[in-house]
Amino acid sequence: MTAVQAGTTGTPTPPAGRYGPGADARADRKLRIAAIVAGVLVAAGVGWYGYDTLSGDKVSAQVVAFEAVSDQEVQIHLEVHKGTDTVTVCTLRSVDADHNEVGRKDVRIDRHAKDVDTLVTVRTTARGETGELLGCSSPSGS
Repeated sequence: MTAVQAGTTGTPTPPAGRYGPGADARADRKLRIAAIVAGVLVAAGVGWYGYDTLSGDKVSAQVVAFEAVSDQEVQIHLEVHKGTDTVTVCTLRSVDADHNEVGRKDVRIDRHAKDVDTLVTVRTTARGETGELLGCSSPSGS
């Protein structure tokens, strides 16, 4: 058993050298290094997020409404949000009651506007029950 020596004030003090010389300085240095590494990682993450948000032309689109006009046609109201000078191609399709594809059409959206509302007629081989957007992408060669 290690005896605790009493100091001049009567309070116990740990034996000299028990925790090694400079233990507090080493702990402070490790904390400082960890804080710097965490700060660099946070700054890199914020930079990447900002770059990804501001760069490139993002395209989003949605089907607002659709209507089966006849057994050979479905009209789809398409809303596209894009960069003003961005050209995009959106693929639309129609399926019948048994979920078989009965019509498909690629629509080129090249109007110089950020928001484009358009009514697209998709020719079908049978009565279409739905009008769906499969996706939008940049046309090849652009």
